[in-house]
Amino acid sequence: MDPIIPHIESLIFASDEPITLKEIRDCLETVLEATFKDEELMEGITTLQARYAQEGYGFELTEIAGGYQFLTKPAYHNTVGTFLRQTTRKRLSRAALETLSIIAYRQPITKSTMEKIRGVSCDYSVQKLLEKELVEITGRDEGPGRPLLYGTSSKFMDYFGLKSLEDLPKPKEFKEADFEIGEKAPIEEDVTEGDSREEEE
Repeated sequence: MDPIIPHIESLIFASDEPITLKEIRDCLETVLEATFKDEELMEGITTLQARYAQEGYGFELTEIAGGYQFLTKPAYHNTVGTFLRQTTRKRLSRAALETLSIIAYRQPITKSTMEKIRGVSCDYSVQKLLEKELVEITGRDEGPGRPLLYGTSSKFMDYFGLKSLEDLPKPKEFKEADFEIGEKAPIEEDVTEGDSREEEE
């Protein structure tokens, strides 16, 4: 076995977020006092991906959001989802989910544009999404008053398992069943008084 593989494995395992090839290289070169080519590191990552793709492992090594991270295999999503629902009470309201969808597809976008699309105030929803680090402020618009622009974060990419925004489903890919209200995902939060006020405005 290539001696750098356990080092790569430990870095990916210890990282809370997808770790990039550059971050892996920088760390290994500092620790091992050697120079590594991207091709060499990719061979190690490919070896790890093949190992965890085998049966007997409940997780796999996935390229996601510009980096690499260990994620639960699809076959066990229901098990993990059940656990998260049992241990996580805070969930996004439908209003926040709608706002998140608008930001994802129209970013960078101002709050006023979100409100034009939804027809109601988005203040509470945007605040919740910022608190959960699913969206972030990306800059300011050049229009009057230079309002803030919002976009999705790397945590959004991580949670929804996206390598890039191009992986977002196209509107034509949605089926009517996709819009049915079923069991809430672990990241959703029950509607609060703040959401109720928002919908009424």
